[in-house]
Amino acid sequence: MYSLCQFISTVLTLGCSLVQLSHAEKVQQISDQPFELTILHINDHHSHLDEEKIKLKFDVGKGIEEFEVTRGGIARVATMIHELSSPNKNIVKVHAGDAITGDFYYNLNAGQSDAAAMNQICFDTFTLGNHEFDAKDQGLNQFIYFLKNGNCPNPIQILSANVNFGKSSPLYKTNLVQKTAIIEKQGQKIAFIGLTVANKTKNASQPNFDTTFSNELETVQQEIDRLKADGINKIILQTHLGYKFDIQLAQQLTGINVIIGADSHTLLGPTALNSIGLKPEGEYPTQVKNKDREPVCIAQAWQYNYALGELNIKFDKQGKVLSCTGTSHILIGDDMKRASDQSNLSITEKQKIEDQIKKQQLPINIIQPDHTMLQVLLPYSQDKQHFTNKIVGYAQEDLCIKSMPVPNLNNQCGKHGGQLQQLVAKALLEEGKHQFNADFSLQNGGGVRIPIAKGPVSIGMVYQLLPFKNTLVQLNMTGYEIKNTLEEVMDKNNFYKDAGSYPYMAGLRWTVDLNQPQGHRIQNLEQVLPSGKVQPLDLNKVYKLATIDFLARGSGHYDILSTIKGERRKNFGLDYAEVFLKYLQNQPSLDGKRQIYKPNLLDYSTQEIISD
Repeated sequence: MYSLCQFISTVLTLGCSLVQLSHAEKVQQISDQPFELTILHINDHHSHLDEEKIKLKFDVGKGIEEFEVTRGGIARVATMIHELSSPNKNIVKVHAGDAITGDFYYNLNAGQSDAAAMNQICFDTFTLGNHEFDAKDQGLNQFIYFLKNGNCPNPIQILSANVNFGKSSPLYKTNLVQKTAIIEKQGQKIAFIGLTVANKTKNASQPNFDTTFSNELETVQQEIDRLKADGINKIILQTHLGYKFDIQLAQQLTGINVIIGADSHTLLGPTALNSIGLKPEGEYPTQVKNKDREPVCIAQAWQYNYALGELNIKFDKQGKVLSCTGTSHILIGDDMKRASDQSNLSITEKQKIEDQIKKQQLPINIIQPDHTMLQVLLPYSQDKQHFTNKIVGYAQEDLCIKSMPVPNLNNQCGKHGGQLQQLVAKALLEEGKHQFNADFSLQNGGGVRIPIAKGPVSIGMVYQLLPFKNTLVQLNMTGYEIKNTLEEVMDKNNFYKDAGSYPYMAGLRWTVDLNQPQGHRIQNLEQVLPSGKVQPLDLNKVYKLATIDFLARGSGHYDILSTIKGERRKNFGLDYAEVFLKYLQNQPSLDGKRQIYKPNLLDYSTQEIISD
């Protein structure tokens, strides 16, 4: 028989065993619970730090009307992030690329203002987009310096798995750009792989000549396989490839279930957005199947700080995605006015709009900008306002842009291409004549970005028109080389549908016949002399061409231009926006106002495009 002490000892031992078993069960229950992650993301803000205007359609009792309201701005993004953040959430803040180029903020301070804003939010990861290379590798290196020297507790991790910096790059062997970032939440490791669009970045931006980009599919699959072998099973692909590319990539990959995308500036959301004048291209998130027939969730957050993406993901313990839900929050102010007469809305009318947003479950958020962010940006915005408001010319009529002429479209911009593309080419020729007695000039259509309305033209508008860091270059070329260059680009343009590469020239014009075979599409090449007389291009004569360094190094499919070397090439280092400003300042003044003149027919490089 047990003694009383033995009995008590046995009971206590059993009790402890029961307590230990209960704890083990709890641990098992916790490990079996889905791991929840929230990704807050933006993309393609392109230095658009300020709020802008948008027109939306609502019915406040008088039928469908159009209303104007402020939208976006990095300060509203900051407010939305604060509202969505909470201590009990696993949150990762992501920027999917193209933070710079597109607004005068960048032209003034090379991305320092963008970095200040991003560091106020303290993004965890940032993918290199193609426009991060617009000022060559040196410009990217400077931007990374700004990003890495903020006040965030954990400095932003900069990603691109497929960039290979050449020896000429200041980023060569620096490890400032990583393939993958590993972020831990609740003891769980989550991998974020960065991916930069390869061909577009190499041919439409300005990376150093020896900086290259590996194949996107092969690179990312190798990185996924490496991470899986290291025991990391929660992997996010953070791309700057474009929405359609993301869908195609997802279907060819194994081991991936989430893609945060960028580059195509895609609005994702419910079809109900069409009722207010917005046009989403798909659901947020879009779901497709990967190569293993597993679901892949694809998200993107529009552009220019107009929206903040919120993607909520549940993983099982094997790293498989159980569900992904969320919203691309469209950010607007509370200053809505009637677009027709700029009249204010009554309290009742504002309430009706808010009721319509709720009833249709529209992802519209009426919020105020974050005050602290506005204070961070204040010195930059004051510099911008002071400089960009200066008027440098007047447009006598609306001036259009178009990357390339359109066959069988008879309006001015359709038949002959963008008026502003022609004017920029004309400005390059004038500066080329001044610098080296140029015969022709060459500008690609995609390098000219915004239309100009009738009325005053400011410095800020010029830098929005010509936002890239392109400089004036002289190339001495034979007529034969010029013709072959045009044929080469027209061939690539025809097959790759790269309208931005389309050539605009001052001093030379031609006809394009797309029905002809490769190498015979450029016809009737004629030099337009300063007197206005026209003569055939001499294929054996050496001409002086004024162009931009972007094209001169062979980007945009202008491969032949990269072969013009040595004494046949000279870079003047003069920014093409400065060239255009100088052109405006040299225009005749009427009533004290310098007028911007539209080109006449002799200025048009393309008389006509012939196509079935």
